[in-house]
Amino acid sequence: MKKIISLLVFSLGFTFIAIAQDSIRVPVTDFDPELMGDDVFKDSRWSELKLPKRDKTNYSLIEDEERVYIKAESNNSASGLVYKIDIDPKEFPILEWSWKVNNVLENGDITKKSGDDYPARIYITFDYNKKNLRLKDRIVYFTIITFTKFDIPLRGINYVWANKAEVGTIVPSSFTDWVYMVAVQSGEEQAGTWQIQTQNIYEDYKRAFGEEPPRINGIAIMTDSDNTKEFSEGYYGDIIFKRK
Repeated sequence: MKKIISLLVFSLGFTFIAIAQDSIRVPVTDFDPELMGDDVFKDSRWSELKLPKRDKTNYSLIEDEERVYIKAESNNSASGLVYKIDIDPKEFPILEWSWKVNNVLENGDITKKSGDDYPARIYITFDYNKKNLRLKDRIVYFTIITFTKFDIPLRGINYVWANKAEVGTIVPSSFTDWVYMVAVQSGEEQAGTWQIQTQNIYEDYKRAFGEEPPRINGIAIMTDSDNTKEFSEGYYGDIIFKRK
């Protein structure tokens, strides 16, 4: 009997491990609930993403109706929160997250620099080797790192809540073709309600860049309104990478 019980315990333990490995969770609940405002970055694996010459978006931890999430308020500002991670997108291609916005930006436009603002975005960065850049892109890259300390991602995908772009639209960023924008939600029809989104990062990357994706080295959340000079408010829940 003891042997049977031991085998059952071992089997259940192995099953639990297998299930646990089916997904990788990036928790917003990593934050210390006692910390708010600027202190939200302390005691956490999240760090602040500052943009040159931009006011910072305010991020705070909120608990409401047994749900813990991040509230982001942007008033003509732009900054984000970054979570460093190492994931093979071929092994964990599915990204799932929950978010909510109160409003879209009236002058937002996914195709223009002046409209490149979003009440909510999930930003995935990839560990792209700079040696693979085209010559002209290498020149741009080394010029950037010479004159600024800003950490420029060489490959990235932004999943955004757009203003009027058709859902499913995927286009290069209006600032650089090193980053692609994917409109996952658009307009105010679903504003004010939590939405659960699912995207295949592996396929989205191949569709955008026409090549196999390198490993994922970071994920960021960002609510901004510095280009449109408006006010936006976004909310973010936990983010999960899953096997197909």
